Amino acid sequence: MAATAPKQQAPFTWEGKDRAGKKVKGKVVALNEAAVRSELRRQGVVATRVRKQSTLFQSRGKVTPADISIFSRQLATMMSAGIPLVQSFDIIGAGHENPAMQKLILAVKADVEGGTSLANALSKHPLHFDDLYVNLVTAGEQAGALETLLDKIATYKEKTEAIKKKVKKALFYPAAVVVVAFIVTAILLIYVIPEFESLFQGFGADLPAFTRLVIDISNFVRTQGWMIAVALGGGVAAFIYFKKRSRPFQHVLDRLVLRIPIIGPILNKSAIARYARTLSTTFSAGVPLVEALDSVAGATGNIVYENAVLQMRDEVATGTRLQRAMENTDLFPNMVNQMIAVGEESGSLDEMSAKVADFYEEEVDNAVDSMSSLLEPLIMAVLGVLVGGLVIAMYLPIFKMGAVV
Repeated sequence: MAATAPKQQAPFTWEGKDRAGKKVKGKVVALNEAAVRSELRRQGVVATRVRKQSTLFQSRGKVTPADISIFSRQLATMMSAGIPLVQSFDIIGAGHENPAMQKLILAVKADVEGGTSLANALSKHPLHFDDLYVNLVTAGEQAGALETLLDKIATYKEKTEAIKKKVKKALFYPAAVVVVAFIVTAILLIYVIPEFESLFQGFGADLPAFTRLVIDISNFVRTQGWMIAVALGGGVAAFIYFKKRSRPFQHVLDRLVLRIPIIGPILNKSAIARYARTLSTTFSAGVPLVEALDSVAGATGNIVYENAVLQMRDEVATGTRLQRAMENTDLFPNMVNQMIAVGEESGSLDEMSAKVADFYEEEVDNAVDSMSSLLEPLIMAVLGVLVGGLVIAMYLPIFKMGAVV
């Protein structure tokens, strides 16, 4: 006989009066309206209105890494305040504005209520709680220090999300400029240049070579623009497809990106910061070094560093010191290698790794700010040359006529 699927809890809003007759209202998650009223009676509240929240648009929600980071901090704070785990899930879930995140929290809470460990409940949602997250929670549960580990996890998620935002900021700025330049150029070529062309047709004189070239480009874009659009669309689609599914392509792409001037050094520092932060968090949680490196590899955010860390893991497993394994990759600066060596010798690898992470996170922050300051005049120059070149090309015949007159 097939097992009956467990009923799903849902969010409810309620209004009522407390023992003093004062009007109160709030949110709660429960199986049904009767369960809500029963819980409110237990709390001394007479419910006057209970309404199930609409789930019409819940499927449109999306759980982001920032949501997981905030959830981790909220759970750590509540656990450290002595609030039971299930009640913590209730409070966080009822107050969350993202329906998808609320649904995820309720699903984890239902598993925990059913007797499943928190680590196993989280492991059922690998898209949101990766192996590193689950392993750290497992270590906390086994050591009886879940509150401490949740605090470490929350700090780790906050730090890694902060550095991700900085890297995205570094990449977004030049990408946005390229898009704006492309749009401005397309508008000039499609709508503005043809007006000048019709004006020049009445001159009865040969146009300058530069002007003729720009007009020819404009004619090509207007007549064959669909081919350009299809080629660009196909190129973007192919890029996304191979980036997601081809590991060799990802490796080549990540290696090339690390060599791009200005942006490459930022991505290198970001990968080192994430490596050090993850190593510090996992090692301080009592995870053995070889297992820790397994988790660290996937957290670096770059396949070049990921492969290097996996190589380091294999070397450490055969007895090589971590510092020596890092030197063999030729990816880590000498300062990082030496700090890790000091950490190994003094038995404070987690503390030294945390110091490395702090240093490189600050380096990334400073590098992003410096890059923004450097790119602003460069971007103005590029846009000026691009737009100014098109304008000059259109006014060259007019200048030529003025010189003749």
